[in-house]
Amino acid sequence: MTLRRVVVTGLGALTPIGNNVPDYWDALARGVSGSDLITRFDTTKFKTRFACEVKGYDPNEHFDRKEQRKLDLYSQFALVATKEAVTDSGLDLEKVDHDRVGVIFGSGIGGLQTFLEEIRSFSLGDGTPRFSPFFIPKMISDIAAGHISIRYGFRGPNFGTVSACSTAANAIIDAYNYIRLGKAEVFVTGGSEAPINEVGVGGFNAMMAISTNNENYKTASRPFDKTRDGFVMAEGAGTLILEELEHAKARGAKIYAEIAGAGLSADAYHLTAPHPEGLGAALVMQAALDDAGMSPDEIDYINVHGTATPRGDIAEANAIIKLFKEQAYRMSISSTKSMTGHLLGAAGAVEAIASIMAIQRGIIPPTINHFEDDPEIDPNLDLTFNKAVHKNVKAALSNTFGFGGHNASIIFKKFEG
Repeated sequence: MTLRRVVVTGLGALTPIGNNVPDYWDALARGVSGSDLITRFDTTKFKTRFACEVKGYDPNEHFDRKEQRKLDLYSQFALVATKEAVTDSGLDLEKVDHDRVGVIFGSGIGGLQTFLEEIRSFSLGDGTPRFSPFFIPKMISDIAAGHISIRYGFRGPNFGTVSACSTAANAIIDAYNYIRLGKAEVFVTGGSEAPINEVGVGGFNAMMAISTNNENYKTASRPFDKTRDGFVMAEGAGTLILEELEHAKARGAKIYAEIAGAGLSADAYHLTAPHPEGLGAALVMQAALDDAGMSPDEIDYINVHGTATPRGDIAEANAIIKLFKEQAYRMSISSTKSMTGHLLGAAGAVEAIASIMAIQRGIIPPTINHFEDDPEIDPNLDLTFNKAVHKNVKAALSNTFGFGGHNASIIFKKFEG
């Protein structure tokens, strides 16, 4: 069968460096750090006292009190980002066939704050089970997709993806495949996460996965730097509107980019550590190239997973060299997590948006907070340290890798009719 072409027609973002796409992109291009001291809880006894929180967010501006009782923060973020994306897409909600619009939207953890609050309340009580009737539907990680579907009346395929830090990229890839196969004309897709609380920070501290550089918290997210000591936890959401090309053209939609191909793979190695040779990373990038029918020298930019973990950055850099060979030294590479922190299950969506905007604006966002070269990372790679650069980007690859060895890569390319 002939696979249909899929384009991106709407974007929405709620991030630690901007509460909408224009502000988010402006901050990326300027190299703004979203890291700051945690305001959500008392961090005195915690090894890490900073994170990349969403700033200036007031739920009362978006939801009434009754709605807030039903929505964990991660679902709130999802709905806010989706509202921007739907508006941006220009979809006429009166005319679109709601049976042919789907929602695939993920979260790596789901309603962690809700879970914490309910268990805390129960543990401090007398053992009588007094739980909120909204406890379960607020907590489960598919419920953001459900809320989006209900709010807009979209009756096409609807579910949530869960693959740790590859979650949102998996959601985008699933939506892309459903449209290619003719199962729907439009999809709302992306991811959301709200993990900044006592159990989120404490749990990642126990794993020794997040940075503890409290003295230099503003610059603690240091992908590919010798002094990196883990990722900086973040929160927020990203939403993309994917659309079958002819459907988009028929309604005169603006088109940000086309999805050229996508890949999935597994490290099959360790619960939390990457394969030391970057095997899964190389496999997933090759799978995306194969799906797109593209060669390595056609990729101009890679928005890498680049979390600033000691082993992860080395493995990804090695995988890029292994797969792209000489092209690895000609293309631009950057980690926007140096600015946003790591949005976990939402990372794939906000980084997809960064990749798409790099194509649109001809700008490679930087990898900030670089102070010292790591001798284990090839110094000839163009990692776009500290300052954005102008470059014509025809095709960009976005990488996400998750605990459990889940890998997802998506190739976006400039739309050319």
